[in-house]
Amino acid sequence: MKLMVSTYIFICLGIYPSIVGAQSFSEHLIFDGFSYPYGIAAGDLDGDGDLDISSADCKTNDSIYWFENDGTGNFTQHFVQKNDPERLERHALGDVNNDGNLDIVIVKNLRGHLVWFENNGTPKDGQLWERHVITTDLPGAYDVALADVDRDGDLDVAASSWILGNQFSWFENNGSPSNGPWKKHIIEDNVDETRTMRAADFDRDGDVDFLGVIAMNPIVDKNEQKIFNPGYIVWYERLNLKGTIKFKRHEIAHAIRPLHGEPADMDGDGDMDVVMAMGMAAPIERRDTHHVLWYENTGKFNDHWPTHIVSELFSDGFEAVAHDLDGDGDMEIVATSWRTPGRVAWFDHAGDPKGAWEMHTLKKDWRSANQVIVADFNGDKRPDIAAIAEHGSYELRWWKNEGIESK
Repeated sequence: MKLMVSTYIFICLGIYPSIVGAQSFSEHLIFDGFSYPYGIAAGDLDGDGDLDISSADCKTNDSIYWFENDGTGNFTQHFVQKNDPERLERHALGDVNNDGNLDIVIVKNLRGHLVWFENNGTPKDGQLWERHVITTDLPGAYDVALADVDRDGDLDVAASSWILGNQFSWFENNGSPSNGPWKKHIIEDNVDETRTMRAADFDRDGDVDFLGVIAMNPIVDKNEQKIFNPGYIVWYERLNLKGTIKFKRHEIAHAIRPLHGEPADMDGDGDMDVVMAMGMAAPIERRDTHHVLWYENTGKFNDHWPTHIVSELFSDGFEAVAHDLDGDGDMEIVATSWRTPGRVAWFDHAGDPKGAWEMHTLKKDWRSANQVIVADFNGDKRPDIAAIAEHGSYELRWWKNEGIESK
């Protein structure tokens, strides 16, 4: 089916927007045989020039799949790993061993492991990918980001650790990544529920900083009521102190139940802002969360960046990502809502990202929608959307960007 949403252009003087067409998306099912899907990524895994999709599936299936793209957005399932229990979840793609092939770095949430699976360059050969251990010392391993932290030419791994590990850490790739475990470095420990882990250069000094989210696990009081204390959206500035890499914490904002977001230049000024979704598992009647928003990097790096609301009420906000979906030079935002009722939506504005935004629903009543990504899956130069939903839905879908249809 096609979903019609408004798209705008400005008259020359830029005062009144005029609707000249509609941005259209068509929905396509990739796979619906999951037992507990959480974690997707996009990349050219078979080296044929188009973007494939990887997906984790834990609980009874305990597998990692990759879905081969035929170049037009038709996908064929292949296995990366089978029978690997206790929560293979969020992951990232990158060339870990510098052989020219995209590998998969993934968490094992309940085991507290980080592992990587080696792409031998012929991933369609029916063989499971070779498994390598990065660490077994990250309780609650939750989210991962790949970046060359120490600037030695290979990809290191940074990770969060949910409610079991209470830390952000990075793991050093010494150039022989198959010989694990990797050396562990603490970014910050003794913090609460760590969620998002993303790499970006926030201060534009040429090295890698990190975005982190500390969601704050709710406390149950004597009346068995959950108390939600404010969590934190933070960035960690990479410092080089006498040859030793350290990270300094800066607070972007306090918020109730921030979950997942990413760095993105929302206002076109050349530096990395932050988009964020929040609210997952908080009481729906609370009005101090359940938002989609973005935080403005002013370049001054004071704590508490200016906040711009995209959606005042986006129930159980889970993840937000940003991309120019309609080719107008402005960034749009795509977000997932986890529980009530569960949905995927995208948001656009009429030229001012600090002003009003409009929501357009791609899929409603899609329970437990979690991770969302944006990539061109059919090679038409238009960014498409893919998302996955866990308990109650168990599906991976993508939405083809059909472009602007004339009225």
